[in-house]
Amino acid sequence: MNIIPAIDIRRGKCVRLIQGDIRDEIVYSNEPLEMAKLWIGKGAKWIHIVDIDGALVGKPKNMDIIIKIIKTVKVNVEVGGGLRTEEDIKKYIRAGAKRVILSTSAILSDEFLDDMVKKYREKLIIGVDAKNGYIAIKGWQDITQVKMLDFINKLEKKQIKRIIFTDIKRDGVLKGPNFESIMEVLKNTNMKVIVSGGVSRMKNIRKLLEYEKKYKNLEGIVIGQALYKGTLDLKEVLKLVRD
Repeated sequence: MNIIPAIDIRRGKCVRLIQGDIRDEIVYSNEPLEMAKLWIGKGAKWIHIVDIDGALVGKPKNMDIIIKIIKTVKVNVEVGGGLRTEEDIKKYIRAGAKRVILSTSAILSDEFLDDMVKKYREKLIIGVDAKNGYIAIKGWQDITQVKMLDFINKLEKKQIKRIIFTDIKRDGVLKGPNFESIMEVLKNTNMKVIVSGGVSRMKNIRKLLEYEKKYKNLEGIVIGQALYKGTLDLKEVLKLVRD
């Protein structure tokens, strides 16, 4: 199981949002690179970076900062936020990103998604961001009429290797994951699944470890607000996972 600290970047700063709402922004650091070093110092082998501005406007806005992080740290980095062109995807991959995350672009253009899968299959993660069972796009500002499980089924048919599932209503609120939705996703796909949103206590980690044993395709957990607020300690989480 990969434990993946999240770094969300907006206006060059490391922030956390509640349910993706920029009106509920908390700035935790003016130096996202230093935050990455902090999590790595606590044992992180992966870092999850999202360009919040990029997700909102549809093109990367903090790419220079993110590329600096990728080139500086010696761990695996997955990055998303506004990736809707091959040129931007290639920039991150060339910089050394282990994986790139496509969300809105995967919904809005089948042709683009098919082309990117053909060229970068092992480097891609598709973001499945859902609210009340329906897919959200454009930085979670728009809720589509696409049902979550229908979208997942479509991705599997395209031979996507990996998805990251986020229940938007649980993101940033420290109330625990939506285990029912997570179980529904795991049961209905053979793709590797990384889960995000609401993980806030050690009991949440323990339950997800049980899911990992049962379903086999649960690959990782992204943790954000809980690490910044201190309701989870990264060293303790990594020890639990190792044990």
